[in-house]
Amino acid sequence: MGQVIFLRHGQAKNNTERILAGRTEGIPLTERGVQQAEHTAQLLEHMNISAIYSSPIQRAKHTAEIVGNHNSIDVQIDDRLIELDMGKFTGMPYDEIFNSHGNVFMKFYNGELEIAHNGVETFSEVKKRVNSIVEHVLEKHPNENVVLVTHMDPIKAMLSSIFELTPTALFELIIANASLNIFRENDRKFSLSGLNVMHPSRFDQTW
Repeated sequence: MGQVIFLRHGQAKNNTERILAGRTEGIPLTERGVQQAEHTAQLLEHMNISAIYSSPIQRAKHTAEIVGNHNSIDVQIDDRLIELDMGKFTGMPYDEIFNSHGNVFMKFYNGELEIAHNGVETFSEVKKRVNSIVEHVLEKHPNENVVLVTHMDPIKAMLSSIFELTPTALFELIIANASLNIFRENDRKFSLSGLNVMHPSRFDQTW
């Protein structure tokens, strides 16, 4: 029995500026994001981690490197953990998107055609690639604890693969920056053993 631990990247510049970054490169962690990643690295020190895989996007990769350095584990990059391709919405402020196209996130979780028509990766596509990397990890690291450093919606995709979550529930669910989301595996069946696990000092802070 092992654990697949999804770690969302630490706070990045796009989070504070409320911009939908998507796969845009060159968006770094904030100073607070670096501190969040360092705290999470300390949590993982006690969890017997055997491998770390990361999205290639800078904010995730930097988070993974902080965790890897603290735990003396090399980071492996895997494109299946990448952020959503946000199509024409890439780089736009959230408010501008909502004003011009309504709640695109609800449309995304609903699987509405408007999402694909605007070049946005569909939620079903995200689930497919996340399931693929999880299956890879289970085969390569049986009965081990592995960390996957990624973004909010790939984590939601994993959650929706094992729970029946409505689009509204998915939209309202916030995966905190640098939080651990822990899935225990046994014979290819998963149970959730931790959601939004953070350093204790962060529970009195807004996300």
